[in-house]
Amino acid sequence: MILKGSQRAGAKALADHLMNDRDNDHVNCLELRGFLSEHLHGAFSEAHAISKATFCKQFMFSLSLNPPQDHVASEQEFLDAADRAEKALGLEGQPRAVIVHEKEGRRHAHAVWSRIDAETLTAINLPHFKNKLRDLSRDLFLDHGWQLPDGLATHGNKSPLNFTLAEWQQAKRQGLDPREIKQAFQQAWERCDSQLGFKNALEDRGYFLARGDRRGFVALDVEGNVHSIAKWTGIKTKEVNAKLGSPANLPSVSEAKTTIRQKLSGQMREFVDQIKDRQNRDLDPLRDKLRGMNEAHRNERHKLKVGQNARWIEETKARSDRLNKGLRGVFDRLTGRAKSIRQQNELEASNSARVRTH
Repeated sequence: MILKGSQRAGAKALADHLMNDRDNDHVNCLELRGFLSEHLHGAFSEAHAISKATFCKQFMFSLSLNPPQDHVASEQEFLDAADRAEKALGLEGQPRAVIVHEKEGRRHAHAVWSRIDAETLTAINLPHFKNKLRDLSRDLFLDHGWQLPDGLATHGNKSPLNFTLAEWQQAKRQGLDPREIKQAFQQAWERCDSQLGFKNALEDRGYFLARGDRRGFVALDVEGNVHSIAKWTGIKTKEVNAKLGSPANLPSVSEAKTTIRQKLSGQMREFVDQIKDRQNRDLDPLRDKLRGMNEAHRNERHKLKVGQNARWIEETKARSDRLNKGLRGVFDRLTGRAKSIRQQNELEASNSARVRTH
């Protein structure tokens, strides 16, 4: 059954909603456990009062339990599901209420726990409760033999050949429950009335009908594993042959494996192209950033070169101005001062040129 849970406060509002007999044909408080009060409003008030000794605001955990539309769940089935949810969430032994609603012939239930541990006066943490409830919901469907909804099926009831890249990567990380394989075969068997119909129904779920080594009917999954039709449908071989006829026109196991490999290689090529496209899209911003950096570097280098040239001209003029002209220049040459100035200028010019080249 579908399980949806949430942490919440609002004791009176929740009790009013659960005991609402105006919108439901029948309301039955199936269980009150761990409370002093014998009425739902009083029980939730107790939970609220105890929570006042803590900092916890959402002191209750509320869970709805919805069986498939074509199934009328019994009270015991609701209680069993609540017990399993309680164990999965770590709420064992906590005060609990279970209420069953019936409307227009359909029944669903609500289970509510107090999250407050009365001994330690702390709130019980519920990490990843949505994932835990999803896994439990899937187990409940398989345990009861109910058809898995697409949202709970491991592969979403799709053939792996129709997966997207993300779905393929996710499927590789997940195992496939044998009960789910059996359900896929049984549903395909119920949907068909001929060999062709059965073949098409299996391919919708990623299995390929083939001729077995003993001329019986088998099916291969996309990894090449061989499944006996009689075993996985739970139908006797004689009945399988009566419905499907002769397997003579079907490919052998080896031929089917070759066909599957060809289909998968085509799909893998598509995935490779998708990855390359995604990588190119991811690189576009980096390429833009690189082009921007290159342009900024070119601008800075140009500014540096212009500045260095201006400084070179300025320093050259300053060195030239050190050499006197006219009579003072003649005196400097006679005294050797002009030679000393030229040597100083040559040294500074050499150092300045060295700095410009680095």
